[in-house]
Amino acid sequence: MIDFRYHLVSLISVFLALAVGIALGAGPLKETIGDTLTGQVEQLRTEKDELRGELDRTSGELQEARGFIDASGQRLLAGSLSGRRVAVLALGAVDESVRTAVDERLTQSGAEVTAHATLTDAWYDPDVRSFRNQLAGLLAENLDPAPAADATLDERLAQTLVQGLAGADPAAPDALSADAQNILAILTGGDNPLVSLQEDVTTGADALVVLAVPVSESAQEEAATPSPEAGASVLDAQLAVLSAAQQLSEGAVLADGPRVEGSLVQAVLGDDALAGALTTVSDVQLASAQITVPLALAARIGDVNGHYGSGDGETLVPDAVELTPVDRTPVVVEEQDDTSGDEGDAPDPDSTTGTQG
Repeated sequence: MIDFRYHLVSLISVFLALAVGIALGAGPLKETIGDTLTGQVEQLRTEKDELRGELDRTSGELQEARGFIDASGQRLLAGSLSGRRVAVLALGAVDESVRTAVDERLTQSGAEVTAHATLTDAWYDPDVRSFRNQLAGLLAENLDPAPAADATLDERLAQTLVQGLAGADPAAPDALSADAQNILAILTGGDNPLVSLQEDVTTGADALVVLAVPVSESAQEEAATPSPEAGASVLDAQLAVLSAAQQLSEGAVLADGPRVEGSLVQAVLGDDALAGALTTVSDVQLASAQITVPLALAARIGDVNGHYGSGDGETLVPDAVELTPVDRTPVVVEEQDDTSGDEGDAPDPDSTTGTQG
């Protein structure tokens, strides 16, 4: 059993240690400890000031670089898409500032933006798949060319939408064809519209810019450890739209956000067949990439495929191309005269066109 003397000795030891510490701190070690702490504080203050100065210089240089890129954009883009009509198709909700910036760069390149379309949640929702299937069947008669017999629902819908956005009337190239008007009316109507339009579409597009939805941090984590069906249906639907945009127009470009795990650009570059057929631009939230989008689209129309950005397998600047002007001459369909002369009469040579003088 511990007695009173044990406690007394313990208390005395504690007080002796405290007294020794006070004596040393106030005596021989006072200046050493004080000088050491003062030196460390001064060093940290100096480092802080240096880092702040470096940050200010870097911020200033970055601001100057952004200003230069922005100011030089119009000169770099001038005439690259002159006379082309471009539809901007978002695969979901995207940052409006990015969409506006892409519009501005397309305009600087000489292009006319003919449509702003956005896929709604109903385009991907598995609960309305049967509804989408009915729409695809309803719209089949408006399609030319028709989808392949073995095309998936995603592929049929994607080809339908692209033909709606790019369906110029051959007889009146500045107007949208009746079939294209019907397609867009059905896709944007009803209680579950598959597509939303910012404005009425009045003319067909020659090419398309497809805006991807940047991947969130939570989606990146899911992509790192995917479940068997995680995001597979959405990815397939997005790739079908991108492929249809390329196949059924003069050319298409995918403009995506940061190239991270789970991003659409990463999916394209991870598949050799897709990478060889589709053009991509990553980091479209940056001014430099926004300028790259029209240049990449011009290259794609000129049969030059590429992937543009700062990551592996990407290049910074597309090759320069000179595009052939678009021929918008109306296609005149001559009506044939079904009337004929008396039976057995020979054709009258004077009634034919192009008589010789």
